Amino acid sequence: MHLALITGANRGIGYALADTLCSRGFHVLVGARSLERGEQAAAQLRSRGGNADALLLDLEQPETFTAAAEHIAARFGVLDVLVNNAGIMIEAEEWNTNTTLTIPPAVLHRTFQVNFFGPVELTQQLLPLLRKSTDGRIVNISTILASLQLHATPGSNTYPTKTFGYNSSKTALNAFTVHLAHALQGTPIKVISVHPGWVQTKLGGKGALISPQKAAEDIAELIVAAEPPTGVVLFRGSPLPW
Repeated sequence: MHLALITGANRGIGYALADTLCSRGFHVLVGARSLERGEQAAAQLRSRGGNADALLLDLEQPETFTAAAEHIAARFGVLDVLVNNAGIMIEAEEWNTNTTLTIPPAVLHRTFQVNFFGPVELTQQLLPLLRKSTDGRIVNISTILASLQLHATPGSNTYPTKTFGYNSSKTALNAFTVHLAHALQGTPIKVISVHPGWVQTKLGGKGALISPQKAAEDIAELIVAAEPPTGVVLFRGSPLPW
């Protein structure tokens, strides 16, 4: 049985992916910044027949990374899948607001901590366990809003959406994907950024088109693929512009 850790897995895409991987025979660790909410989500997954446990992971509290790595090492000795799913967008109420001139530095710092610095440090701490897997996967949940090419192209579907902190933190996450994939070439570990689509979650907001379950199925297909691509940004299996 493969072991998967998903951050922010107590709701939204993370929970849907946890449910999907459980149904495919994975043992899922439900990472959550509230252990109580994580336990509730894990219990719900178990009530549906899944093999799931909660794990405290707060991307603003790096000490939880160390504790998580030590727990996984002691109990399992290996980690097969890491999904860096947890993320925040807190700078604007409307997606079409250009926040570049107005975003407070504290908001920018917090956004990067949760969306970029936290995932990088967590991944680094878990890499010794991922290296023990015969087919490790690191999936970074990104967004089409990270595409610099589309942001620089008038008329593109993302051109008016200039939520600077969120977008640029995910651009940095994509850079991490590319650099990490290069660093891990020659190993069984594949590193992928995924745009899940405009998903019906709290972050997705009004008008979102894709259910969390559909987004989760697409991500799960990449995780279980025998030879997925590495160092790429994908939406439903197709590359997105950088």
